Amino acid sequence: MSSLHEASFYEQLPDGRVHCTLCPHDCHIAEGSRGACSVRYNDGGILYTLVYDRIVASNLEPIEKKPFFHVMPGSLAYSIATVGCNQQCAFCQNWEIAQWPRDELPRRLAEDHHEAPLPLEALVHGIPGRPQTPDAIVETAINAGASSIAYTFSEPTIYFELAYEIAVKARARGMKNLFVTNGYISEPALRQIAPVLDAANVDLKFFRESSYRRISRAGLQPILDAIRLYRASGVWVEVTTLVIPGINDSNEELREIAAFIRSVGPEIPWHVSQFYPTYKMVDRTETPVATLQRAREIGLNAGLQFVYEGNIPGQGHENTLCPACRTVVIDRRGFVIRENRLKNGRCPACETPLAGIEMDSVKRRQFAA
Repeated sequence: MSSLHEASFYEQLPDGRVHCTLCPHDCHIAEGSRGACSVRYNDGGILYTLVYDRIVASNLEPIEKKPFFHVMPGSLAYSIATVGCNQQCAFCQNWEIAQWPRDELPRRLAEDHHEAPLPLEALVHGIPGRPQTPDAIVETAINAGASSIAYTFSEPTIYFELAYEIAVKARARGMKNLFVTNGYISEPALRQIAPVLDAANVDLKFFRESSYRRISRAGLQPILDAIRLYRASGVWVEVTTLVIPGINDSNEELREIAAFIRSVGPEIPWHVSQFYPTYKMVDRTETPVATLQRAREIGLNAGLQFVYEGNIPGQGHENTLCPACRTVVIDRRGFVIRENRLKNGRCPACETPLAGIEMDSVKRRQFAA
């Protein structure tokens, strides 16, 4: 299978440039150059994706690890990724693959004495990952016992062509498709993927434009627009905020994030997760558990039905409670479901329905202590 694949969502411009419209960066890419994501390349006025079939990570994981707490609880997700991302977060948790094309590829090409403009073949062969077809990925997922395919670890938007083809084939085989995404996607691309996408967990990292620009090299408004559009398109949405000490942990900013989520839908789960120092942000301490507890209370006070504390298994609130009577209906520890008490998707105590996708489902994985 050839790794050369023409990209979607671009238009040709005069003087050999192309305009990439896949994400809100709206890159105007000169001949022999890459876009902001570093994996879309202009060769002779044709935009190519450098990662179309380059799977760098593939794992069978609990769906709760994504995290999705309201999508087929207890099931397994086949998680895949290529390298690359259209944000440059200083605290990137998966920087080894997400930031690889930006950090590592130029150095390797320099070692091989390639000079700009870079040869397309050299770029493609320099990208890590094992070539795999969409059909093979779907078949592997099914044979592994997965109920869904999660496009995760890096940013699925930047390998849109591959993700879309896999999603179409997975949907035809009865599997769910899940995006774990930073939400930096253009409206046309989102509208194309939405009919074959079942759920999206969107990172809402900050509620300050200045923080997005300074720390992630992106903008806030397109992400808010994407969250609204995912939900309006019938995609189940969960939101994750990595709470970083001294950056986005003020009561004011947390209230603003919670209020925004509430305005989109009170049933949207909000995962407030612990930060660990990594990549280019090692000058901060990990998030105190008390801070996550405070964030959870802020979310509940704002009217959110479900707020979860992440990355602190056994120390925080991981259980799903009935929004009406507060009965524990799904008992968790970390990524393990210890008991699911839902009956036909309803609270066993007061029969209030709980929002989500197949909430009673434990299709492939037995409960474990």
